[in-house]
Amino acid sequence: MKMDKKKLAAAMAAVTAYIKTGEQAAASQNLASVETIPGGAEMPAPSLNLWGVTGRQTLMQAGTQMQLRMFK
Repeated sequence: MKMDKKKLAAAMAAVTAYIKTGEQAAASQNLASVETIPGGAEMPAPSLNLWGVTGRQTLMQAGTQMQLRMFK
């Protein structure tokens, strides 16, 4: 079965949009999550591991490309 180019482009765009949405959600969560502990002191949230995010993104893209049989 040969996949139509339009369908392939739509699937790749959907995956890219999904990954970007996840990255934006993680970034906004990191900026907005400052917890207040009893006593009035603020405790900062753990920082976002950008190397981990980009590594996971690369692995997900490679898996998607293999599922779409882009490697021959």
